[in-house]
Amino acid sequence: MSKIDLFNKEWIDVVFAKKNKAYGAYELRQTNASNTAKSLFIASAIFIFLFLTPRLYALLKGMAPEEPVEEVKEVIMQPPPPINPEVKTPPPVEPPPPKQDQVKFPPPIVKPDNEVRDEKPPTVEDLKKADPGQKTMEGDPTADVVQITAAGEGPKQAVVVEDNTVYSFVSMENPPTFPGGMDKFYKYIGDNLKYPPMAAENNIQGKVFISFTVEKDGSVTDVKVDRKLGYGTDEEAVRVVKGSRRWNPGMQNGKPVRVKYNMPIAFTLQQ
Repeated sequence: MSKIDLFNKEWIDVVFAKKNKAYGAYELRQTNASNTAKSLFIASAIFIFLFLTPRLYALLKGMAPEEPVEEVKEVIMQPPPPINPEVKTPPPVEPPPPKQDQVKFPPPIVKPDNEVRDEKPPTVEDLKKADPGQKTMEGDPTADVVQITAAGEGPKQAVVVEDNTVYSFVSMENPPTFPGGMDKFYKYIGDNLKYPPMAAENNIQGKVFISFTVEKDGSVTDVKVDRKLGYGTDEEAVRVVKGSRRWNPGMQNGKPVRVKYNMPIAFTLQQ
């Protein structure tokens, strides 16, 4: 019996005779040979590409120009200058005496028995009168504190940090005062305060709460209105306070400091 090729197009037509050829099986059988050939070609191409990729990479890498190697130069060090025997090293400077007496209190050192020399250690009473040190020295109460610095460094001046903190009036040791007392200040306010015409026409009365800072030199700065009354009274209160004379500055730890002051200024119409 001869071999029958069921995938031949003639047999396919016989199999699908009087059947729906628009169904997917008929089309798949028609294109089966071409699809198989395409799949084998694509798979072979991918396999060959993966197989040759390492060799192509090595070939391209060998064709690339090599990076220049930095030349290493030998550096010859100059020999140090000869020691001049005539130049003598200055002897170490003996530190000045301390402000307070010291008693010898060196750290313990382990020695053989034949080198041990009995020395009477300082008593508790001695340590109350003097500080412990490497040797016994008499102090000089008038001496200045000397800070030992590294070689080549001179004495450094102490940096004085200026205190610009604004203190509260209630926390002051000596609060600022107006020359002649607060009665003089209120008298100055009453003599120089002018009732704004707009406030007088609208019968505006009340208090304007003012805050200001008394500087270290007694001048008045940073005048602000904390609670307003309006109708020109706020501006008038600021004007009068700014025009006041210098105060006696507040003192904290014996030094003048900046102090914030709060006070009300009353506006009252005469009946």
